[in-house]
Amino acid sequence: MRTRSAATTPRLHRDRYTVTLYGSFVTWGWLLYSFNPSVPLLADELGITNAQAGLHGTAMAVGAVLAAAVTPRAVRRLGRRDALAAACVLLAAGVVLLATGTALPVTLAGMAVVAVGGNAAISAAQAGLADHHGRAASAAVTEANGVGSGIGLLGPLAVGACVALGWGWRPAVAVTAVLALGTAVAVRILPQGGGPGRTRRAGRAGASALRGRDVGPAREAGPERDAGHQRDGRRAVRASRWFLVTVVVALAVENATTYWATDLVRDRTGAGAGIATATTAGLVAGMTLVRFVVGPLSLGVSPARLLAGAYGVAIAGWAVLWTATSAPVALAGLVLAGLGYGAHYPLGIALLLGASGGATDAAQARATVAGGLAIGVAPFVLGALADAAGPHTAFLVVPVLAVVGGVAALAGARAWRTERPAP
Repeated sequence: MRTRSAATTPRLHRDRYTVTLYGSFVTWGWLLYSFNPSVPLLADELGITNAQAGLHGTAMAVGAVLAAAVTPRAVRRLGRRDALAAACVLLAAGVVLLATGTALPVTLAGMAVVAVGGNAAISAAQAGLADHHGRAASAAVTEANGVGSGIGLLGPLAVGACVALGWGWRPAVAVTAVLALGTAVAVRILPQGGGPGRTRRAGRAGASALRGRDVGPAREAGPERDAGHQRDGRRAVRASRWFLVTVVVALAVENATTYWATDLVRDRTGAGAGIATATTAGLVAGMTLVRFVVGPLSLGVSPARLLAGAYGVAIAGWAVLWTATSAPVALAGLVLAGLGYGAHYPLGIALLLGASGGATDAAQARATVAGGLAIGVAPFVLGALADAAGPHTAFLVVPVLAVVGGVAALAGARAWRTERPAP
């Protein structure tokens, strides 16, 4: 295990630009953790099957693919600030359509629009953080996701409260539109230049944000710089493929669980809809807690090893949840699973962006497409399996995916080290 001395360990600076970009993660976190647990309630309300309800994940995938296509171009043409603000406005419009829709085609269309805006906002903000913070990118990205899930923690509780009051799930989800518009305003009043607009300056170190932990010591400019960049490129191609797998698995596992954990808890424990939905907050609580721990830890400890360990923790949490027959035990399992889940995506995406050779927006676009497809497939497949064999049997998919993610994390780190020339 490689560690850093205090003198060389990068530090995370939370300036105005950083904190403002966190707003995108807050908005997206609220949407995910308020709507996803509401999917079984939406299915009951519309009288549709779990597989049909899982099509909202497919709609999200369509939006993610579209966002991946347009975001890099929008950032280049409009600048990161204006592109991010526009994405937040689009997200708010989609939420209004989703929260007011009373037929499946309408809610699916709303989710597609939400996904375009939300993924564009997260993609622009995430790449901006990586460029802005350079070698501290893993801490910045992890903390941003932690802030998002921290606020999102209130989402399942808000849904549970609204259901208990007889209002249904829609008012809780509609809060996302308010958060999105607030973020758009905050981003729009940022000064031009610097911060999220400087995609190729202070962030040059972001091309090797993880160097020194998984990708070797940082290279300084010198006679061998070009040759070093070529060697970096060869290692990055192999490593980035594995890191992309970790991102895909992370999104598939998280979304499949948040979509259908409510159904599993209702089926296995007999809990009411409000209580079962609120237990999802346990998953988000665990995710939030671990993100504020793993972010600083990743500055001195191999992020890939942390990521592999997190997949192991996720499997342990799944085992508790899967065997639970009471709501408190299911809640404990979700908290433990969250301690693993919370590290999956931010560490995976930080590793991927760190191996991008400076092309962070392009790498983020690839991750958005692949992750969007995972989000589109996983909830639908799990919903279809739940229709056929019940949610308990369907959830056996989760540990299989987690094993794949852990192996990919270690393989990615090894791929980078294997081709590194001897010092």
